[in-house]
Amino acid sequence: MGEFSIWHWLVVLLVVMLLFGGGKVSGLMGDLAKGIKSFKAVMAEDDGKGAKAPAASPALDEAAQAPAAEAAAAPAATAPVARERAMADHAA
Repeated sequence: MGEFSIWHWLVVLLVVMLLFGGGKVSGLMGDLAKGIKSFKAVMAEDDGKGAKAPAASPALDEAAQAPAAEAAAAPAATAPVARERAMADHAA
């Protein structure tokens, strides 16, 4: 009673084909296949880059992260000031 037979799946397929049409379903399947191929290509590319990439020195990593940390902290410090200015401009 809880299992679907082949006839149930054929009826479902028929309803889907009637609702969406054969062109849309085949187009969706083609787009899905392209997406899967693209994903596999990117994953293979990432695997290849990981093995060939040279190890960076820790000093360079720290120097690169310092400006990013300062930039991330700056908007948080100026947000209340900007909000107060906007409220003052709106009230005036």
